[in-house]
Amino acid sequence: MASISPYLTFAGNCEEAFNFYRSVFGGDFPYVGRFKDMPSENPIPESEGNKIMHISLPISKETTLMGSDSSEAFGHATVMGNNFSISINADNEDEAKRLFDGLSAGGQVTMALNKTFWGALFGMFTDKFGINWMVNYDYEQKH
Repeated sequence: MASISPYLTFAGNCEEAFNFYRSVFGGDFPYVGRFKDMPSENPIPESEGNKIMHISLPISKETTLMGSDSSEAFGHATVMGNNFSISINADNEDEAKRLFDGLSAGGQVTMALNKTFWGALFGMFTDKFGINWMVNYDYEQKH
């Protein structure tokens, strides 16, 4: 069955926030990705390159806090109060497609469910109730 994690979006201070959360919860970051490391057809402005594309902090066996930075340079600015999503990590492709299609029905897809450069099937949408969701299936499952 899919797992659900909170996904927080910041206006440039994601790394600072996650260092703070780590000081409270403990643990380590299994992955820290920066925008400058992302393959892109459009060059990333130098001022944005070190910002966080994705970071995760395991809180417990069942829960991982995830986050990233956003800005106008990436197509949308962070809006406080609407700067979080529910991230679903599916157990297989079929589950990811079923959840994506079901939850996005009547809503607005912001990134279609597709294979990504990080080895996952991933998509984003806002459901018909205004809630932001991310659906992910990692092709190489880490147990």
